[in-house]
Amino acid sequence: MQSIFQIATNKREGLYDITSEIRGIVSGSGVKSGTVNVYVRGATAGIMIQENWDDSVQRDVVNFFRKLVPQGVWEHDAQDGNGDSHIKAGIVGPSETIPLIDSQLGLSTWQNIFLCEFDGPRSSREVVLTIIPSP
Repeated sequence: MQSIFQIATNKREGLYDITSEIRGIVSGSGVKSGTVNVYVRGATAGIMIQENWDDSVQRDVVNFFRKLVPQGVWEHDAQDGNGDSHIKAGIVGPSETIPLIDSQLGLSTWQNIFLCEFDGPRSSREVVLTIIPSP
């Protein structure tokens, strides 16, 4: 089963919790066990599993990447000013795979799924969810 949903982002860089959207799709799938792959389309965004309890963790991730990969010093910036966004997205990666256990995402208490925006704001980021049932 495959489902695609859209998410809007409102700043250049940020983590956006998409867990509830994914839980809703998984719940409607009727699949009890297997895997769920979450993939963001686009070369300047990523998907990350991260702590959901304290927003400071998400801010720390954004600040870490700002320090690690600064804006405005990359060759690609001559094209469209987002060289850092491509590098950050490449480090994080476009997808995560989560086990599906008893019709629930196999996340721990403190884990959620985040879309990582590195080149926003965007009116629409497309997330592809693929649910693969166990045989």
